[in-house]
Amino acid sequence: MAQVVVVTSGKGGVGKTTTSAALGAALAQTGERVAVVDFAGLRNLDLVMGAERRVVYDLIYVTQGTVKLSQALIRDKRLETLYLLAASQTRDKDALTDEGVAKVIAELRETFDWVICDSPAGIERGSTLAMRHADVAVVVTNPEVSSVRDSDRIIGLLDAKTDSARGEHMDKHLLITRYNPVRAGRGDMLNVDDVIDILSLPLLGIIPESDEVLRASNLGSPVTINNPKSAPARAYSDAARRLMGEDIPMDFPTDRSGIFSKLFGRKAA
Repeated sequence: MAQVVVVTSGKGGVGKTTTSAALGAALAQTGERVAVVDFAGLRNLDLVMGAERRVVYDLIYVTQGTVKLSQALIRDKRLETLYLLAASQTRDKDALTDEGVAKVIAELRETFDWVICDSPAGIERGSTLAMRHADVAVVVTNPEVSSVRDSDRIIGLLDAKTDSARGEHMDKHLLITRYNPVRAGRGDMLNVDDVIDILSLPLLGIIPESDEVLRASNLGSPVTINNPKSAPARAYSDAARRLMGEDIPMDFPTDRSGIFSKLFGRKAA
């Protein structure tokens, strides 16, 4: 029975789609069966995963019963246990129904070990549907005030609108992206302690600011596949292992000779 993970944020442009692809690939690299589902309205996940030319059927087709789930799932060419269920490029996400999404998620649970849901930003309908059936939430934020403030609103929504909110505890984790310790030290961005103090969530990972993330996206490959030895890839891989329950020290990876710089001595909660 799969764990359903929603990757969410209050603000757009913080790296949710990059994170969904990178975490999905990192989990698949350990041999886990992973489905990454695009709930976002702009349909970017297939681009990041290099599958844009292979999309025939999408999530809306499946929720409406037009095609079977197996017809819409796209298997990654590089990792045989990684699959994508794309969003629609032509039909509005309002075509998604609660009942249709619930049915698809239930079927995915029976087939995979992990279901990663790439959520739209904010509190729109697509975001609510993406998080409703999740067991775990990864709240993605940049270390800036507006991003952290909007993430705080999303945490409240997770506590109120998910199935888990109606009786079961939902695990919520914080993932900080585009972090630059030099800029944080100058006060140009919030430091890690500030973000954690505001959001009060256990830290899943810290993804360093790096050109490797953009380079991988432009090549249509998750950074954990495109350059697994790079600093952001190592950070995402560690975050994936923490999701799996491993006790991984919270190190801050850098690209300098592959050395890890200890950050505050934090460990994953």
